[in-house]
Amino acid sequence: MNRKDAPYVPPEQTMPELTFRSLFIGVVLAIILGAANAYVGMKAGLTVAATFPATVMALALLRPIGGGVLEQNVARTTASVGEALVAGAIFTIPAFLLTGVWAEFNYWESTLIMLVGGTLGVLFITFLRRVLVHDPELPFPESVACAELTKAGQAGQTGAGYVFGAMGLSAVIEVFKNEIGIKIIQEYARGFIPFRKFASPILSEVQHGGGIVWVTPSASPMLMGVGFIIGWRLAALVFTGGVIAWGLLVPLLLFAGPHLESAVGSRSWMEIASTVWRQQVRPLAVGAMIVAAFYTLSRLRQALRSAFAHAVQDLLRMVRGGGSSSSEALRTEKDLPMGAVLLGILGLAIPIAILYDYFTERVGAAIVAALVMLVAGLLFAAVAGYLVGLIGSSNNPISGLTLSTLIVAGLILLGIGVSGERGVLAVLGVAAVICCAMGIAGDMMQDLKVGQLLGGTPWRMQLGEMVGVWVSALVLTVPLIVLHKTYTIGSEALPAPQAGLMAMMSQGIMAGQMAWPLVLMGAFLALALILLRVPSVMLIAVGMYLPFYSTAAIFVGGLFRAILESVLRRRSLSEGERERIENVGTLVASGLIAGESITSIVLAFLLIGGIALPKPVVAPTIMAGLAVLVFAITALVLLVPPIRAASARRNA
Repeated sequence: MNRKDAPYVPPEQTMPELTFRSLFIGVVLAIILGAANAYVGMKAGLTVAATFPATVMALALLRPIGGGVLEQNVARTTASVGEALVAGAIFTIPAFLLTGVWAEFNYWESTLIMLVGGTLGVLFITFLRRVLVHDPELPFPESVACAELTKAGQAGQTGAGYVFGAMGLSAVIEVFKNEIGIKIIQEYARGFIPFRKFASPILSEVQHGGGIVWVTPSASPMLMGVGFIIGWRLAALVFTGGVIAWGLLVPLLLFAGPHLESAVGSRSWMEIASTVWRQQVRPLAVGAMIVAAFYTLSRLRQALRSAFAHAVQDLLRMVRGGGSSSSEALRTEKDLPMGAVLLGILGLAIPIAILYDYFTERVGAAIVAALVMLVAGLLFAAVAGYLVGLIGSSNNPISGLTLSTLIVAGLILLGIGVSGERGVLAVLGVAAVICCAMGIAGDMMQDLKVGQLLGGTPWRMQLGEMVGVWVSALVLTVPLIVLHKTYTIGSEALPAPQAGLMAMMSQGIMAGQMAWPLVLMGAFLALALILLRVPSVMLIAVGMYLPFYSTAAIFVGGLFRAILESVLRRRSLSEGERERIENVGTLVASGLIAGESITSIVLAFLLIGGIALPKPVVAPTIMAGLAVLVFAITALVLLVPPIRAASARRNA
């Protein structure tokens, strides 16, 4: 699409936009998509941008009742808030639990962090909208695709059947696969193959043994859907991390630890191998993540520098009153009043400073932490918005940016004498607010660009986003609490790798509780991978941190995507046609992710509410056979609809 093209709805035309029904549908979808992404983000270590499923759902729900394109735009903008806000939350807030500074989720503290962080994200990016949406160097790939999908939806091509059909299928499978459901499907199988014993070449009386763990991929449509969306290459990188962890490091540590043999009498080799992975391999993965985060930021240094420059220039122009222009007379260029935005930013510093004072029990430290949060939050919100314009919100490296903030805040607080448990609370509080702000800023920048292409009114979208943040913040802590009570955050069932990284770094800096030798080894491993020019060291590190059955299932989904791309390459399709057909598979994968995630949360609520589902006794061979059937069904639903769409287009 030519960047100079007129908006789909001209600025002179007025249509219903910020209506009760568009806001209501958007808020409900925000809660549903946010809760779903809370589960998938902590399970798979990756969140999936909600822009596309939110677009399809808004189309499907509003078009039948006469909702126009601008109402659909507001509903989508509001709906995508949930995923963005919860991404910032799950990357940081569970770290309060993993460090032990919280015994359980604190509802009000968690809600306040999300509320302030999300609102600041909206206000920060409101300052920067004009300069970013009109920047000719920013392609906004996902925004353009979303705008085209919305335009196609006005002709009836919503794609809702793909999303909702896949959601229903995935939900049914999850009911019969989940441990707290009516379990008749075995999610994965694993075992241990022992090595024969070898005499040590250094001490002949010492015998080396150990073995290797074998694990099947998880029969999870959600994880396979994640792999399908991120594609073959990225899924292969995640899987490579799993192979390094379980195929190299765990067997090596078992082989090199003859003292572990003495523990086999009271514990199984499988239990010992799992302990080695949690206590030794995961710190290695954290070291690799740290280096990968800073390497990712260094590769984006030109974009970061440009983003900072854009942010400063735009802010100076606003302060000097130079932001006003004749374009403000246009409906499509009107933002929320800048004076109110500035007052809102300064006003939000007060409750967050009170929270930090509660964490640190020191007024001076709380003020310093609040200032760090405001300055870093504004700069990194600008960075997040700029990067979304370059690479889309799905690839926005907010965990790396948050880690940078955590380290800077930690060193500053240490410098003024804040350490120990209070220091951990404060530094995580700063990181959590900024992570939520960056998540919302990136998502909102993407939505504002879609709005510009469709002819939406910026201030109405900003207000809709604000409402979505407020309602989501009040509600989304509840799914986090339920997920923790049911599956335990940090366990193999819900590993939450980014939160684990934040927890380990905050403890290492503020409390001196980090296995630094292992972290250093992981850093050197990441350095070696960088020298080998591996495309994404971060994904390999995440793969090392996740259970192997998860990384293997993501890899299977990537294989399905590779098969589809191979089939489409053999068809005489233009690049645009091929992308539209692949989007059919993306919609199906989004439905698979949403269906399993939402069902897992519903089952957790049932368990907490004391509702026990029946537990049938099923032969292991039948359970394994049903798992194989899940793989076959998932392959069919991911491959057949787009291939049929390709055939229909060719025959048209």
